[in-house]
Amino acid sequence: MASIAVREKEVTRDLDHCDIPYYVSEFLERELGNDYDSLGKLDSLIEKLSENKKQLEEQVLTVSSEVPKRIQNALKKAEDSKKSLSQLLEEETVLSESINSHLLKAQPWMEDLDVVIGQVEELERHLAYLKWICRIEELSDSIQQYLMTNNVPEAASTLACMAELDIKLQESSCSHLLAFVRSTVKFWHKILKDKLTSDFEEVLVQLRWPFVGPPQSQAFGLAAPANAPDVYNNLEMLFFQLLKLQTSDELLTKPKQLPEKYPLPPSPPVVLPIQIMLNPLQKRFKYHFTGNKQTNVLNKPEWYLTQVLMWIGNHSKFLDDKIQPILEKAGSSVNAGLEFSRALVMLILEKLAADIPCLLYDDTLFCHLVDEVLLFERELYSIHGYLSSFPSCMHILSEESCFQRWLTVEKKFALQKMDSMLSSEAAWISQYEDITDVDEMKVPDCAETFMTLLLVITDRYKNLPTASRKLQFLGLQKELVDDFRIRLTQVMKEETRASLGFRYCAILNAVNYIATVLADWADNVFFLQLQQAELEVRAESDTVSQLQLGQLASMESSVFDDMINLLERLKHDMLTRQVDHVFREVKDAAKLYKKERWLSLPSQAEQAVMSLSSTACPMLQTLRDRLLQLEQQLCHSLFKTFWQMLAEKVDLYIYQEIIMANHFNEGGAAQLQFDMSRNLFPLFSHYCKRPENYFKHIKEACIILNLNIGSALLLKDVLQSASENEPSKPSQPSATAALNELGLYKLAQRDVEILLNLRASWPNTGK
Repeated sequence: MASIAVREKEVTRDLDHCDIPYYVSEFLERELGNDYDSLGKLDSLIEKLSENKKQLEEQVLTVSSEVPKRIQNALKKAEDSKKSLSQLLEEETVLSESINSHLLKAQPWMEDLDVVIGQVEELERHLAYLKWICRIEELSDSIQQYLMTNNVPEAASTLACMAELDIKLQESSCSHLLAFVRSTVKFWHKILKDKLTSDFEEVLVQLRWPFVGPPQSQAFGLAAPANAPDVYNNLEMLFFQLLKLQTSDELLTKPKQLPEKYPLPPSPPVVLPIQIMLNPLQKRFKYHFTGNKQTNVLNKPEWYLTQVLMWIGNHSKFLDDKIQPILEKAGSSVNAGLEFSRALVMLILEKLAADIPCLLYDDTLFCHLVDEVLLFERELYSIHGYLSSFPSCMHILSEESCFQRWLTVEKKFALQKMDSMLSSEAAWISQYEDITDVDEMKVPDCAETFMTLLLVITDRYKNLPTASRKLQFLGLQKELVDDFRIRLTQVMKEETRASLGFRYCAILNAVNYIATVLADWADNVFFLQLQQAELEVRAESDTVSQLQLGQLASMESSVFDDMINLLERLKHDMLTRQVDHVFREVKDAAKLYKKERWLSLPSQAEQAVMSLSSTACPMLQTLRDRLLQLEQQLCHSLFKTFWQMLAEKVDLYIYQEIIMANHFNEGGAAQLQFDMSRNLFPLFSHYCKRPENYFKHIKEACIILNLNIGSALLLKDVLQSASENEPSKPSQPSATAALNELGLYKLAQRDVEILLNLRASWPNTGK
């Protein structure tokens, strides 16, 4: 072993050269190790190495004979490739010279050819230009021939083809051609439109259109004339022909647009035949509601709004029964009734855009206008099925100056309403106090009126076209809720000295009602949509943290959370003040009970019948009176919270100030248990099935104080053993099990030991 170790030290590895001695010594060390008995393996090891050496020599000879052949083949291929590359380069040079020579010779030909190609292209453009002119002239001649033979339908169809050509040429830079097409379309369109319009109006006159009276008085209502089928056939034919002029009419007639400040959605022009049907109604509207007519007064917007609703209602049946089938037969997707309504609503929008600047700063007139517009919109959508994607009065009210004025007026009148509702004599009285089923929340009139006010505001702005406008109104509602909360707080502070009084309880009911309703609203689809819109706005403005954005996005919070939290805090403070007030009264009434001589009371066996301690009567009477009073004045949910908070404080007070501060003999412990289980607990049995569960300290203390002597001694020994073995705690589970077996779950082991020591009579065990 020593020699091998010396050899290992001597044989070191030369990192710069192939050190054979090092590899040999490492190989021997690996194969033989330190076992001298393994030297007998040397013969077989030498034989194996010799065989390996022979195999390696054969491989070296094989490789040394093959490598030169491979190298020679590679060199030969390289020489061949070099020759091929030289040959290709020579060919490329010859070809390049030939191409350059050819390009020089062809250059004059190319220049001449470019000139010829340019001339050909110009001729082609001229030819195409002439073809367009010929095509337009052919169509124009066809229209003329059709009109000469009184074939108006074919003339209208041909004009529609010409209008389509006009549309195709819109991107062309040939201004004269465009002007020629447009002038031709305009020429024939006017002729055909005038003729068809005249014929169509004659048919409408026969139908006694428009129907300005109620539906039952319409000419083709109950008693249709004998020639009604012919009239309706003419109506259908002319309607079809006018529909064919729609494309050319849209090209030539620029629709009347309101100023860009009004955010109206894009809408297609009204179909031509319905435009013609609307002409007499538009004339009537402008006659009565523009200029110096007596019917055109700013303080009576309901006149023109009601008139339009009447027109829509009077014509709806005719449009549905007679006009809609024609449109469907023509393959049009237009709804006749909605198209008619949309055109009349545009008259309203123009009227509003003209009138609003004149009454913007007259609060009374402006508020009246908004009210009438909202009533108009409600009937338009609910009764006549108007679509929210169409232009509406709300788009006019959403214009910046008008909208800000609307917000200001809305806030002004809401604050005035809040002032009047809080100053009312019936502000704190429930409207339904005599109806038990309805008056569960015991809501004072002012709170119910306020929430009705908020609900009305929601109904007024929920049809606004943009989410940003709705969010501004939502902000107004939040301001009003906060303002009302502050007003309630101010009134509450005036009533602080009478925290059990009627008004204080009414304020508390109001706060609870508002918080409850807002929490319900938070789950409403409308407010959930506003929450999503608010999330997008906040995400763009980076005004909130990622946590708040996550809460909004996951619907963990709502748009009213801030308001609800403030109201809940106010509710908790008011309830706490009431609980503290009653608890002070209970403590004052319990002074004599605290001084009861628990150590010298007679045992249960010495009394014929157990009776309530006379000193406990004031305390229990105070509790009973206050519970009855507040049960009548607070709503169920608030009263439940109140008595549970009060029960918790009374439980701790009696436990700490009466039980833990005294010693008890057998009679004292029995009297305490009787007072609690037969008198205190039943006071709360009206509000829950097991009131003793809300007085766990008292309940468990009574169990310990009333244990029989044997059980008490056994429990004391178990607890003492558990305390002595506390470092290793092998018996701790048995102590807990012993306590649980007796029904003790609330009190800690140390508290149980103290209570056992409060027992006055223990037998002499010799310890």
